Amino acid sequence: VQLVESGGGLVQPGGSLRLSCRASGFTFSINAIGWYRQAPGKERELVATITSGGSTNYVDSVKGRFTISRDNAKNTVYLQMNSLKPEDTAVYYCNANLYTVDYWGKGTLVTVSS
Repeated sequence: VQLVESGGGLVQPGGSLRLSCRASGFTFSINAIGWYRQAPGKERELVATITSGGSTNYVDSVKGRFTISRDNAKNTVYLQMNSLKPEDTAVYYCNANLYTVDYWGKGTLVTVSS
């Protein structure tokens, strides 16, 4: 199982970024995928999830600003992040839970700063 995140970077407050998570080594289309983030000095928190059927869920702090989506043909999950705030600064991780085992990517750093 491999999860590879990309798309992070430095962006000004109010800006946008799109993160990608490319998956391999398992049947992507039938599994839910989640995006988590970990800010400096804080615990990792769940940001958004998407089920195999496309149902989505978000933490309250990103509702209306972030959108999670998936392209099963490309084995990829996206996180579109708009109206970014400094408090969104974190390393963002992709997660798949397969048969009760958590798999993680190495993360991609998002920095929101002027």
